Amino acid sequence: MPHFEVQHYIDGQFVDGGPRFDILYPATNHVIGSAPEGGRDEVDRAVTAAQRAFKTWGRLPAAERRRLLKGFADRIRAHEKELVEIETWDVGRTVRENAHGYVPRIAANIEFFADFAVTHGSEAYPMDTGYINYVLRQPVGVAGLITPWNIPMLLATWKIGPALAFGNTVVLKPAEWTPIGAWKLAQLAHEAGLPPGVFNVVHGFGPDSAGAYLTQHPAVNLISFTGETTTGKAIMAAASATLKRLSYELGGKGANIIFDDVDLDRAVAVSLRASFFNQGEFCLAGPRLLVQRGVYEAFLDRFVAATRDLSVGDPFDPTTAIGALISREHLDRVAGYLDVARGTPAEIVAGGDRPDLPAPLDGGNFLNPTVIVGVAPEDRVCQEEIFGPVVTVGVFDDEEEAIAVANGVSYGLASVVQTRDLGRAVRVASAIESGTVWVNDFFVRDLRVPFGGMKQSGVGREGGHYSLEFYTEAKTVCLSNQ
Repeated sequence: MPHFEVQHYIDGQFVDGGPRFDILYPATNHVIGSAPEGGRDEVDRAVTAAQRAFKTWGRLPAAERRRLLKGFADRIRAHEKELVEIETWDVGRTVRENAHGYVPRIAANIEFFADFAVTHGSEAYPMDTGYINYVLRQPVGVAGLITPWNIPMLLATWKIGPALAFGNTVVLKPAEWTPIGAWKLAQLAHEAGLPPGVFNVVHGFGPDSAGAYLTQHPAVNLISFTGETTTGKAIMAAASATLKRLSYELGGKGANIIFDDVDLDRAVAVSLRASFFNQGEFCLAGPRLLVQRGVYEAFLDRFVAATRDLSVGDPFDPTTAIGALISREHLDRVAGYLDVARGTPAEIVAGGDRPDLPAPLDGGNFLNPTVIVGVAPEDRVCQEEIFGPVVTVGVFDDEEEAIAVANGVSYGLASVVQTRDLGRAVRVASAIESGTVWVNDFFVRDLRVPFGGMKQSGVGREGGHYSLEFYTEAKTVCLSNQ
């Protein structure tokens, strides 16, 4: 078992600072390393370094930034096997999932925005009076990036890529449960020759720790945060004193609507991925399956059987489908929702218990994938984000009912619609209150399109031009003809 001695990365140097905390491997809860808890001093040093570096990085030609960032992306690809393993040690997700295009997507987040920063256009408006107005896009300054633990390297680079490509400098605060990947990304950025202070990483916690100090720091110009909704509200309050610009991707409770004209085999396959990818620890997941009455029984039989066939266990075994949840605390929270369901007329028809695994996996945070039926849309298990391998399956009769149930939660991040009827797909996708709607598939991403949530699932959008708008200032220049 490896041992990771994680460090901060500040002003081009790997440094310690603050008391160290243990890093646990979710599949066994054994200690696999430690990381430093950064405080006010570490955050201030990182922000100061980023401020200084911004004076040069922000003025660097976009093509030169692209050259350096493409070198960073190349280093990521060159270390694919190592990064796959690090993500498994960090998160407990299976190598089977990590090995299927995960690292290329991490690299693409850097490379896409490096290219976009060079190739994007701007606006010009001639006036009848002879004046011309044109728009400049200039970097904002120091970007504070706060990332979650569920798919840590992918979501970190989703923010790092556009922030750096458009000329900002970065202080990254990764989740305390998964510090290893961010530390490794810092190593690869260092090897790629990013100048000191351009990219900084400070580890730590939220309240009274690195996260709070970063959001409150007067020299941080913007915050991009991915995480749960309650934390997002706290960050908004902390950032308000300095009027930082904010972009949030928060919680989700997506609906997966299955109409009676579907190919059942494909619908089951899509639904398994939408339900149990990353052990269900995924804000984009579709844990509320809504099935039209005509195929409800047939779909449920196949889906339950397929769920029971999912292997749970060692994340490093390439045959394992479901790995470990992030922590014992989170496992207990998820299991608490099963107790809630047992107190209602609902029925658990698959899972609902922990697997019987040999040592040392018997000490890990495992839960069998769980399917609950007989739930009402207003039940807690249908309303609150469980963030684990737990799904509910309900029945509906027509489009209007399906849309009403799908929209009957406080979240609006992502949803799935499964039907062969193109007109129905267009109607339902338009009516659902959701930032993304996948039709007959799940988790297909194009970095050019907007990504974000409605209602309590987020504020703002990122991706393509939307990232350009967030990570840059728009300046109008009015040119006189005199």
